[in-house]
Amino acid sequence: MEKTMEDRFTRTRFLFGEDFELFTDKRVIIFGIGGVGGFALDCLYRTGIGHISIVDKDSFDITNQNRQIGSHKVGEDKVEVLAEIYPGITPIKKLVDMDFLDDFDVREYDYVIDAIDDIPAKVLLAKKCSKMPYGTYISSTGSAKKLNPLEIKVDSVWKSYGDKFARKFRDLLKKENFSGDFKVIFSPENPRCKPLGSFSAVTGSFGLQIGSEVIRDILSRRK
Repeated sequence: MEKTMEDRFTRTRFLFGEDFELFTDKRVIIFGIGGVGGFALDCLYRTGIGHISIVDKDSFDITNQNRQIGSHKVGEDKVEVLAEIYPGITPIKKLVDMDFLDDFDVREYDYVIDAIDDIPAKVLLAKKCSKMPYGTYISSTGSAKKLNPLEIKVDSVWKSYGDKFARKFRDLLKKENFSGDFKVIFSPENPRCKPLGSFSAVTGSFGLQIGSEVIRDILSRRK
């Protein structure tokens, strides 16, 4: 009996079989690698996505430690810490603004993940990715103030509901005359507090759901 090859992807190959090879040449970029983006990164890296870039300008502070991977390194750059944890990814320490996005070519990537918490920056990125096929650009809305990951939904940005952050995002898209469509992760669960309290069971689940959306979309497009 032939011995099964054992490496860090052994259990992944059991699940996906020959389809595992579809992941190795895919290029994914994640904007924002906090409580949501960090778990999306973890999921995709462990599943075998071959080329992952991460974009974030911030360093870890002590309040990140309730939900963010790598936040034990207080004061250090998020992208650099995660590049140590996940060897082979490309760290980009940049502010996501007009200047950066003017030089950003989405055509280099198969999937773009938006886990930014700044709504104007999210709108800029959505406009930049407006010509990408539906399902290849995915945006996270508000994951703070929530408790139950079973409330998480996935749908068109225009069909999101029950979340103040998502509503502000839609409103600014409309104000900017954005007419495209893309997939969002959202939760209509009633907020549990007024400040930006957060619970890793929800923020992490947002990121893991994004990872699942990417993997299943890759599988749906196989020839």
